[in-house]
Amino acid sequence: QVQLVESGGGLVQPGGSLRLSCAASGIRFSSYVMGWYRQAPGKQRELVARITTGGTSNYVDSVKGRFTISRDNAKNTVYLQMNNLKPEDTAAYYCNGRYSWLDHWGQGTQVTVSS
Repeated sequence: QVQLVESGGGLVQPGGSLRLSCAASGIRFSSYVMGWYRQAPGKQRELVARITTGGTSNYVDSVKGRFTISRDNAKNTVYLQMNNLKPEDTAAYYCNGRYSWLDHWGQGTQVTVSS
């Protein structure tokens, strides 16, 4: 049974930081490209950051220089360090794991940036 379980969301003031975690089970984690997506109310889900099996990462332009994605294959976990958060970062954040035609999603964690 495949599970991706996100944690670390919450309410933070503008300029603050959060670290999201996604713990995976039931998959060969090291073989999966892992990503973080987000969806704000009334908007389409968008890719925020992605990290390949070799550790190469890419980001949507709006978070470059503020967010960092990383993975720990020994812990089957992918992280998203989010710094200098802005109100426009408010969204539900979802973990995704992809390998060939296999595509798995977590249940999401809410991030709210507000003063």
